Amino acid sequence: MLSLPGLSVTARRIARMTQPGIQQQENASASRDVLHGDADRSAAPRVWLLTGFRAGDKAQMLALAEALGWPFTVKRVAYRPYELVTNILLGPNLAGMKRHESDALTPPWPDLVISAGRRNEPIARWIKARSGGRTRLVHLGRPWAESRHFDLVITTPQYHVQPRDNVLCIAAPLHQVTATRLGAAAERWRDLVAPLPQPRIALLVGGSSPPYVFDPEMAARLGRVASAMARQSRGSLLVSTSPRTGSAATAALRDAIDVPCQFYAWQADPETNPYLGFLALADAVIVTGDSMSMVAEACATEKPVYLFDMGKGWSRMRADPPAVPESVPWAEHVRPKRVLHWLIAHCLPRRVRRDIRRILRALVANQQASWLEEESGSDRQQQPLKPSASTDLPRAVAGVKALFAIPAERNSAGD
Repeated sequence: MLSLPGLSVTARRIARMTQPGIQQQENASASRDVLHGDADRSAAPRVWLLTGFRAGDKAQMLALAEALGWPFTVKRVAYRPYELVTNILLGPNLAGMKRHESDALTPPWPDLVISAGRRNEPIARWIKARSGGRTRLVHLGRPWAESRHFDLVITTPQYHVQPRDNVLCIAAPLHQVTATRLGAAAERWRDLVAPLPQPRIALLVGGSSPPYVFDPEMAARLGRVASAMARQSRGSLLVSTSPRTGSAATAALRDAIDVPCQFYAWQADPETNPYLGFLALADAVIVTGDSMSMVAEACATEKPVYLFDMGKGWSRMRADPPAVPESVPWAEHVRPKRVLHWLIAHCLPRRVRRDIRRILRALVANQQASWLEEESGSDRQQQPLKPSASTDLPRAVAGVKALFAIPAERNSAGD
């Protein structure tokens, strides 16, 4: 028996979950599959997407699937609380999956499975085993299992994935921000921002993500700096928060802004969210440095992008020394959460660590973005060059098609 605090899973139950045929028998009539693209699968590989636990993972998978131009089926997966244990101990398995709350995984097996996030790794590998090894596996991000278990790993510099023939490193996460989507969003939200003076600066706000903490104090600081930048150009702000921002930080940010603005506090209903419209209608973009997805989406607009450094001390995002010497109180260093974040950042096995500074600093070095200066009215604000069009998605598409010996220029829908 495996025992953890508040958790007991018998070996018999785990074995039953991983037996071939159990999943098929119990879920054969419970599929809630969603088919995208041409329903005629005969001319293209059959593709499954295992939905990610995080929104950024889902967006990456959808971006790749749409760009491939092949019909794909979204397989929704619900996870058990102990999935980390079964993931580490059992290899390819379905033990961490709530089968009755998930879509059926039944033959005919797909030609390609696209996954992202730790939770989907054992499920994807289980599907490949059931297919007799025929199914190709493409994993986005950082695999916890060895890269050799996948046909292609598409990763980014924030992860320490060792170079291999089946590893493709791209500059930033894939995303669904395209010129077509931006154009449609501009038309939909144009009237909302029309009364605001130009230039309009989009302010995209993330939230706490270890080791970075976005508290009311930091939110207020961001509001003041963004306001100073807008005031200097006699412009306005288009503010969009996210699920991780939190109500207290959202309130502090709103209170600190003292220039004309359109402020959107995140809600669960995507129809009310003008995020894409703000990207489309802004003349420049400020984005908090915690979210690589938001940073990549901001750069996709090919407008000037400014990064807000959320770190301090050892977690500082930017490499250059601060204009004003930074002082982090001793008590701040020994706070339990900050110590835990330091241990996670420095003591976990290298292949499962994450350091987003590697992406941010590369974008600045390549003049795709610049750091947001924090001196009020500062003339040190460095104007970044307009980011050039990214080659990440075409490279990812080419890598996947190569698994099927399909030239990248063929089946170009979505490229």
